[in-house]
Amino acid sequence: MSARPDLQRQATTVLTVERGMQVLRAFRSERAPLSNSELVRRSGLSKATVSRLTSTLLQLGYLRHVPGSRKFELAHGALGIGHAFVATSELLQAADVFMQDLADRLNVSVALAIPDGVDMLYIDYRVSRKIVTLRMGVGSVLPMGTTAIGHAVLWALPLAAQKELIAQLKQNAGRHATDLERSIRESFCELEMTGTCAVLGRFQRDAYAIAVPVIVGRRRVVMGLSCGKADVKPDLAAERKRICPALLKAAAQFQELLADFDGQP
Repeated sequence: MSARPDLQRQATTVLTVERGMQVLRAFRSERAPLSNSELVRRSGLSKATVSRLTSTLLQLGYLRHVPGSRKFELAHGALGIGHAFVATSELLQAADVFMQDLADRLNVSVALAIPDGVDMLYIDYRVSRKIVTLRMGVGSVLPMGTTAIGHAVLWALPLAAQKELIAQLKQNAGRHATDLERSIRESFCELEMTGTCAVLGRFQRDAYAIAVPVIVGRRRVVMGLSCGKADVKPDLAAERKRICPALLKAAAQFQELLADFDGQP
């Protein structure tokens, strides 16, 4: 008879941990402090749940109060987890030198990203030493529906997952749903014809990105690899001609390099 209460307690604990992670994931790489109401909006949790969780996360050292404010920011506990991931990831250790070489050869920024709900999460980012960056970095979160790297990953996902995400993206886009889907379908056509897709100015003015999906390791994890740059009135056609062959070759080499990888990013 005691097994059922134990199972209920375990389920409650798992749900609490899951919700706590939702709160922590609401903080993005721009490092902007967040209030309880902003955390409610970003996490989708109730006000009472967020209030209870922020109090617990404060006590555990994962959040801290911004001095002179009622807002929160990540504390050393959360930062320690992120640092440990970056420092010990076999995948990122293999990707770093590879991506820096590509960035320097093409004079662009190079990003490696994974899907995170309806967003894309940068897990690695390298920049040519010759350019001004797009103010991105590891931990940056970009919208899946309006970025080249998001479209590339969407295209490579299993059909059921792809359809579900597109439906969610359209719902979130509201009155812009038709334009959003048109842009995604145009990228899908590009990917089918050339293996890459390009987006100009939809996420950041005068910034372009060209992306390709990569299927990583024995578990065939779908990720995105992109090259991008901010420039005044960039010639996207010329940039595609210059970048696409090198990006496609790099993607194939990257998949080969990590063919025996047996973990999660």
